[in-house]
Amino acid sequence: MKDFSEKTVYVVGGSSGIGLATANLLSAKGAHVMIFARRKDRLKRALEEISRNASSKQQRFSCMPMDVSVRAEVEAVMCKAVSEFGVPDVLINCAGRAYPHYFEDITYEQFDETMKINLYSAWNTVSALVPYMKKQGGYIVNTSSMGGFIGVFGYTDYSASKFAIIGFSEALRSELKPYGITVSVLCPPDTDTPGLQEENKTKPEETKAISASAGLMQPDEVARALIKGMDREKLLIVPGFDGKFTFTAKRLFPALVEFIMDRDIRKVQAKKA
Repeated sequence: MKDFSEKTVYVVGGSSGIGLATANLLSAKGAHVMIFARRKDRLKRALEEISRNASSKQQRFSCMPMDVSVRAEVEAVMCKAVSEFGVPDVLINCAGRAYPHYFEDITYEQFDETMKINLYSAWNTVSALVPYMKKQGGYIVNTSSMGGFIGVFGYTDYSASKFAIIGFSEALRSELKPYGITVSVLCPPDTDTPGLQEENKTKPEETKAISASAGLMQPDEVARALIKGMDREKLLIVPGFDGKFTFTAKRLFPALVEFIMDRDIRKVQAKKA
């Protein structure tokens, strides 16, 4: 995907954070952009911002409220979106959330909700739109995380969902190639978003210690890295030097990565003792 001019783009989770930054960037590149999220007030404010970034008056913008975790609602909303806005050339799934905590303090209800919001949401939107997209080809991006290829203390439910996103996307990429549909996975590191601010409220001290040495990216930086990765049709798009370094280290030296994290965890726990 090298030229987004006149392309129809759906951004799920497009009212804030990385989703909004990506929608803004694609608007500036001439795309027709439709965003989806749960809250109507955030959608309205985001749509106004996205519209201001348009590169031409011919571009179209729209939004629809949608709970991505409810399959029947996703199917109904996506059917209406296709009818009113057109079949997407690009689908970007950015909806997600994290409430890190000690495993024994994560309830089954939270685990179930995390899987529905982070994993089932991608399944729901992709399954609703692939029948349309197969007729014309296109591009699908699902958002995982660095927590999708490296399990981090405090993220048992989150990492489970994000590891699954990578497996789902890799298998999907293989199946959809014959139809001219490319599938990629975005794996951002910690990014300065409203979601991260919520995460920080429940993070165990051990988790904070592990992430302290990692850099914090801005949503715009991640969005630019995403577009660059799509241009190269990469399966895994890992933004930033720190992210790429961690990904490479995890693949080549997993024991070293585990040792470093364990060291940080022991330091915190020693202070508690």
